[in-house]
Amino acid sequence: MNKRPTINDVARLAGVSKRTVSRVINGASNVGKETRERIQSIINETGFAPDKQARGLAASRSFLIGLIYDNPDALYIDQVQRGVLSICSEKGYELVVHPCRYDSPDFVNDCVNFVRRSNIDGVIILPPVSESKSLAEALQSSGINYVRMASVDLDDHRNIVVSDDRAALRDLARYMVSLGHRDIGIISGPKHYYSSTERLEGFLEAVTELDVQISSTRIVEGKNTYESGIECGRTLLIQSPRVTAIFANNDEMAAGVLKVAHEMGISVPEELSVAGFDDNLLASRVIPSLTTIQRPVGDMAALAARKIIAHIEGTELSDIDTYLVKPQLMIRESIKRL
Repeated sequence: MNKRPTINDVARLAGVSKRTVSRVINGASNVGKETRERIQSIINETGFAPDKQARGLAASRSFLIGLIYDNPDALYIDQVQRGVLSICSEKGYELVVHPCRYDSPDFVNDCVNFVRRSNIDGVIILPPVSESKSLAEALQSSGINYVRMASVDLDDHRNIVVSDDRAALRDLARYMVSLGHRDIGIISGPKHYYSSTERLEGFLEAVTELDVQISSTRIVEGKNTYESGIECGRTLLIQSPRVTAIFANNDEMAAGVLKVAHEMGISVPEELSVAGFDDNLLASRVIPSLTTIQRPVGDMAALAARKIIAHIEGTELSDIDTYLVKPQLMIRESIKRL
């Protein structure tokens, strides 16, 4: 076809009505498998692309999904967007992102207004914003579909995807102690975040079970930024006696520890072992490569996208109640046996 193909062209070539083509486009279940496959094949061959505005009007929805976040880690946000978009592109949805200020007194109204202003069908919320009970309640009362990504089981399992950070940090702590480390420093994330608490408590629970005590002077609070990793790393490394290992709440801060250790002439891992959390692109590219916890962010985001679309379309999803994902320990060069 020389001109842009229309729904009429697809219907004619498939030998069906426009309404049947529309049902296939909108994912309706009341179309036979053979007919659906024939129509989809013609759509692919002709390059037909339904007009999103007309499609939205016909289906009483916008085919827009929102993503709300307040997270300084650009690599994490990129992984999330890739995971969500992998499902959006498959299902015919577009993604609208909205960075917010979690510490702002009116952030709940800001988020709800974003959803209404953008006319989105549902929203995925990232930590730490997802930890807000008041935001979830506001979305519920406004009839807005949402799915939260978090480190704690905060909601109905249909509305959440949880990373079991506590269990993952137990694994890391046991590994560090198994290598002989008993004087360990910890750089926590902001303590008002659930994720920071889960990771810190998981680590402390495991070392306590192994009769290793960590002094309060060995625990400092960071901001989940590279700069705070440098600052907190220096605070720990000037103490005497010096710690033999440091766990940082994320890879950004762990990279900051590597930086300050280099500046202080402390060799990693010969004199200091370092571990982080996230396993973002940075972790495998720094020198030495970083032992860390790999959280399957892309897979979690894809599951969140499938859940929100199931909510929007009122369809059943076989694993919609699946919600818990355990991150995995990734052992690399930055940790060494004493």
